[in-house]
Amino acid sequence: MIKTGANLVEDTYIFKGGEDNPFLAPRGAFIVNGKLFVSDTGQNRVFIWNEIPKSEYATPDVILGQQELVDTGRNSGGDADATTLMYPSGLWSDGNKLVVADAWNHRVLIWNSLPSKNGQPADIVLGQPDFKGNLPNFKGIGKPPSARTLNWPYGVFSDGQSLWIADTGNRRVLYFKEFPNQNFAPADDVIGKSSFEERDYENNQAIWPYSVKISPRGEMAITDTQYYRVLIWNNWRDGLSKEADIIIGQEDFDANGQNQYKLFPDANTLNWCYDTCFYKKGLWVADTGNSRILWYPAIPSNNNERAQDLIGQKDFKRGSENADSIQSTEDSYYWPFFICIEGDTMVVADTGNHRIVFNKLRI
Repeated sequence: MIKTGANLVEDTYIFKGGEDNPFLAPRGAFIVNGKLFVSDTGQNRVFIWNEIPKSEYATPDVILGQQELVDTGRNSGGDADATTLMYPSGLWSDGNKLVVADAWNHRVLIWNSLPSKNGQPADIVLGQPDFKGNLPNFKGIGKPPSARTLNWPYGVFSDGQSLWIADTGNRRVLYFKEFPNQNFAPADDVIGKSSFEERDYENNQAIWPYSVKISPRGEMAITDTQYYRVLIWNNWRDGLSKEADIIIGQEDFDANGQNQYKLFPDANTLNWCYDTCFYKKGLWVADTGNSRILWYPAIPSNNNERAQDLIGQKDFKRGSENADSIQSTEDSYYWPFFICIEGDTMVVADTGNHRIVFNKLRI
């Protein structure tokens, strides 16, 4: 039986950033310890609010990637260094450390303590030997990857001890057993490839891994954007050597249809999905191209299972931006890219609407 999002969400409000210089296509939003972090992707900066804003606009406490709120240039209009960003996307924090996927600089930046001033330089860079490097795989386009290099990394995740990076352009996920403490640190293992140097891929591997998440129970979800699916391992360690246990959005590893080649979406189809978020015993999926977020109350046990509920659309058969409306509303989405939940508060990077959506969950 199809339900409505009202069964999932008790209250919703919209946040658009600073009133004089609002968000442009934010692709990352993270909340922890009552703090808000946003990758303002289209304007090459990351914002930090020390308290979650309660109004439509609020000036950030800290700006990273730029020196001033009004600055928006790629790498601050110059060359890459420890203070600059170019198309930042996924991020993670435990309230102390901060990790940012600096995607178009082909690197991941780490702040060992929470930044407290504008333009604060990062402490560690991964994917490049130093903060001045920003070529794909360190040496440039067409060069082979290694345990140390990155190519369009869009997603990052940590459990506080280990670090996972969705090395999207290299079609793999890198695993660091211990949190890196030096520049250009090599990964300990790789998910989706038999070696760090391998570039070819098979349909049973993540083709375009945009996001990687690990649940408190040890399950792993890799959002495989280009094949319109989410790959689930019941134990993340199995991902180092085995195929995924479950596929969401497709019947098998060979299937790769956008909405499974249907004219309209359904409860079991996906369209340019970009993120997942474990919640309680279930899973949320950002079905980005269908401008909706799907809810699975339990981790699926079979391929191609149907979602049980959704937010952002009136039913499972609709997939247009802003729920068939020209203008956005509080309960609509236009290409949601990122989901994070703390307690009963869900934050969504509603990228196409240039805003962040806060949902208070009922479930």
